Amino acid sequence: MTDALAHAPNHHSPGRHHPPELAGKRLDAVLARLFPEYSRSRIQQWIEAGWVRVDDVVPRIRDKATEGAMVVVRACLDEPGDDAPQDLPLDIVHEDDSLIVIHKPAGLVVHPAVGHPRGTLVNALLHHAPELAHLPRAGIVHRLDKETSGLLVVARTLEAHTDLVRQLQARTVGREYLALVQGEMVAGGMVDEPIGRHPVDRKRMAVVGGGRAAVTHYRIEGRLEGFTLLRVSLETGRTHQIRVHMAHLRHPIVGDPVYGGRLRLPAGLSDAAIEALQGFRRQALHAIRLTLVHPGHGDTVSWEAPLAEDMSRLLAVLGYAPHR
Repeated sequence: MTDALAHAPNHHSPGRHHPPELAGKRLDAVLARLFPEYSRSRIQQWIEAGWVRVDDVVPRIRDKATEGAMVVVRACLDEPGDDAPQDLPLDIVHEDDSLIVIHKPAGLVVHPAVGHPRGTLVNALLHHAPELAHLPRAGIVHRLDKETSGLLVVARTLEAHTDLVRQLQARTVGREYLALVQGEMVAGGMVDEPIGRHPVDRKRMAVVGGGRAAVTHYRIEGRLEGFTLLRVSLETGRTHQIRVHMAHLRHPIVGDPVYGGRLRLPAGLSDAAIEALQGFRRQALHAIRLTLVHPGHGDTVSWEAPLAEDMSRLLAVLGYAPHR
């Protein structure tokens, strides 16, 4: 394979030559090397859709690249979405030419959906950086649940988006959370249990055989009367992963309306603490730290976000004093 051409209504890429050592490699791997601005999964979708031809023949993903073959890619790239930009407040922790790091408040929906067509993080981002309309999911490569607060990274270019997606797939993005859970845990540990749709309630997730691999690490950050504050890190990023895994351990997150179950109040708790717990109407989960390899300059970078005020007040009422 010596040339690769890409043509689309809104994109043109000149012919590219691959190094000789790519001969004999899988076609999708070769194209991912030739077109590094696109993810391998996207290239596989192009091949499956018949948008890739090798010597005028539609190949299979697993076919090997042969020296001297001509590859032509004619792919329909994502058109800009119709989500409306909105002038909404954004708490921007960091911003440069490659990415934006957002401190998302609890209550803010990330993507527009049925029931939340406007007033989302995507609407706010499109107003702040209109070029994000040309990126998949407006540059958002991972998400936080509506009622989870904390850090979230957004890519500003297609190259940065592809790089961050690959980092997430390689599990090199560090995501740490603080979670207040019910019950007094004695030690940290790891949950390695697959997560998939609940077999009965399809709106929920659950630990199920045949689900997608999910790994959650946790250690004790603070011990409270009847509760435990955990520092949680993710290897994978499944929907509701921390919430599902903590409920699986029978230590659900305080305030979780889906997986929390009945609030267990220990004997001797003060009236102020009981009132604060009963009035806390969201999962007590905060994305406190984010670490990744910067897609622009290649250095490892990290950011931290202060605990959300409502969660900080709840912990204070329960008697938690952060380490100094």
